Amino acid sequence: MQNVEATPSGSEQLRTTAGDFPLEEVQLRLDDRTWKILHIGAILSQEDERRFLTEEERRIPYGVVLWPSAIALGHEVAARKLAGKRVLELGAGTGLPGIVAAARGAGVVQTDRHEVALHLSRRNAERNGVTTIEHRAADWTAWTDRERYDCILGADVLYGELLHAPLRAIFEANLAPGGEILIADPFREASFALLERMESDGWKVTMNKWTVGITPPERAVGVYRLTRG
Repeated sequence: MQNVEATPSGSEQLRTTAGDFPLEEVQLRLDDRTWKILHIGAILSQEDERRFLTEEERRIPYGVVLWPSAIALGHEVAARKLAGKRVLELGAGTGLPGIVAAARGAGVVQTDRHEVALHLSRRNAERNGVTTIEHRAADWTAWTDRERYDCILGADVLYGELLHAPLRAIFEANLAPGGEILIADPFREASFALLERMESDGWKVTMNKWTVGITPPERAVGVYRLTRG
């Protein structure tokens, strides 16, 4: 289980099209250090998620809150030797997994469709002393990157089936030979469709299970590792 500690961050605010929101700081212990991540809300339980997606807060960009999948993926990244590797993060949001990868010596490109999320991921990188990340605005449905990466990261990116085809195209085009894709997902039903199709097409899919939360019931998250067969 990963415990998280949330603390206020003074008068800092994040300006979005839905209004200005106070930023909170979560302190996460991953592997050998504590990471400080700013966000506008921690979506840890299913009730947190239901409230976020169905109430007025739904106008807030998806990526500026801290999702359990990002925490689980951060743990997976922290356990890997990534020095000298090229890493692409899709839907970076608050930026935790890519920040951890960059701190371990990877050359990281973080992408997100929302500029407000990229702004927050930059803030969080600086907050943790990471200055080497390249941040790019990018839309999966209008993807132009032709670079190859040793590792592609995505936390909670499979929720919409309409996005599965463009994501699959990115995986096929941008993963370097011998590379790996790490996708964290809280066992959403919609996510299994893409994973199962890729496995049937010859990709190897394995999974580690993480439990994220503060108090019961904690949230189960799968981190799927995909490699070409």
